[in-house]
Amino acid sequence: MDEKTKGLIQILFAILIAILVFLANDYIKEFASFGYLGVFVISVLSAATLFIPAPSWAIVISVSRVLDPYLVGIVAGIGTALGETTGYVAGQGASNLIKTNEHFKKWKEWIKKNDILAIGVLAFVPNPLFDVAGLAAGSLGIKLWRFILACAIGRIVRYILLAQLGAFSTYYL
Repeated sequence: MDEKTKGLIQILFAILIAILVFLANDYIKEFASFGYLGVFVISVLSAATLFIPAPSWAIVISVSRVLDPYLVGIVAGIGTALGETTGYVAGQGASNLIKTNEHFKKWKEWIKKNDILAIGVLAFVPNPLFDVAGLAAGSLGIKLWRFILACAIGRIVRYILLAQLGAFSTYYL
């Protein structure tokens, strides 16, 4: 299989996953009743969408009222990091289809050199366009394990803070 065909298949796969998750969005919230496993599944599925908001942060806040907020944050962070691989795969596919010009080579080198820091910060900051980071990481050829690690670190910190907010609201609101 040539590189362009492989790239097109990767992009189509990521789009298909995003469409399936979007169509199942009404049922995703029901997983919250399954505790930590439910939080994990919701997190994976919600992050698997491309540029379509999904309910993971709201679920993290609400279930942390009854579950340990630190464990909720860790489970949700790992789940979303794994779900973000759809954007990464789409980025890999795009890199096989699109040739970059000389102007972007310096930016690519900088991002590759600082990949864990850049992806970790972008994963932490509430950012509806984080999928761009996944696309960029995949297209730059950043190792998948480095992308997942950086994403997990940023998301775990974010979700622990959100879970603490949910737990706090139980006692004071």
